[in-house]
Amino acid sequence: MLNRICFFASCFAGLFLLMTLGTARVLHAQEKPYFVTYSQDLEEPGNLEIEALNAVGQPMGGDLFGATALELEYGTRAWWTSEFYLDGQTTAGQSTLFTGFRVENRVRPWMSEHWINPLLYVEYENISGADKTLLEVVGHDGQSDVAVANAEASQEHQHEAELKLILSSNAGAWNISENFISEKNLGHAPWEFGYAVGATRPLSTRYQRCTFCANQFIAGVEAYGGLGNTDQLTLGNTSHYIAPLLGWNLPTRMRVSFSTGFGISGSSMDHIYRVGYAYEIPQIWTRLRNVRGAE
Repeated sequence: MLNRICFFASCFAGLFLLMTLGTARVLHAQEKPYFVTYSQDLEEPGNLEIEALNAVGQPMGGDLFGATALELEYGTRAWWTSEFYLDGQTTAGQSTLFTGFRVENRVRPWMSEHWINPLLYVEYENISGADKTLLEVVGHDGQSDVAVANAEASQEHQHEAELKLILSSNAGAWNISENFISEKNLGHAPWEFGYAVGATRPLSTRYQRCTFCANQFIAGVEAYGGLGNTDQLTLGNTSHYIAPLLGWNLPTRMRVSFSTGFGISGSSMDHIYRVGYAYEIPQIWTRLRNVRGAE
């Protein structure tokens, strides 16, 4: 019961902030609508972005599930972005669970623009085996893992470290990003590896300030999957997905993203449906001080 309350409280808290803090003005940066791939973009210093990343799927022989990762992304420095996630899921005919949290940091060593822009990523995960947010696919992750009943999977506790090398390039209106992922359970097991690559482009490069203008929509595709582990670096018996993307930047610092992932290997689910909604609050501490001063 407590897990269910925590999960729904985190979801509703994010939705409440998205709906009630709608006084900001135009969204300046065009964020990429990736769900798994990371680009070179960092949050502006002092800004806070609240985003809910939702995934829906059904493994073969398993029950339909929906999972949410509520993300708080803060611009710590111009070269450093920090994030905190609360994860949860609900599985049809089973239960609703709070499945844990993640702490993530991304660092850009060189702020000047290059042909390829590298970023370093480190994350700590404290989640249960019932987590189904599917924010990455590594090792031999497959649909059999998300088919395990909640009652059994929730008994497995995972303390994991995740490292990523992010490479990202802007070529005209296109963004092309590649991620190499390595993840390790801190208690046991070898390093597991995965990848994510993506490309996006706005539908128009002509700037217009309106809700439905073509420049406010960004389309693209990402592909991601597992690469085995330190015992065997392989594509065999691993999951792989290719996912068309569409992002819509609204003129009130809100963003909505959609994706349908198609499994292209025997270990993959047939489909993963994703939707994300985000709200950016500029200079969060200044705003809070102004609110306190007005009281």
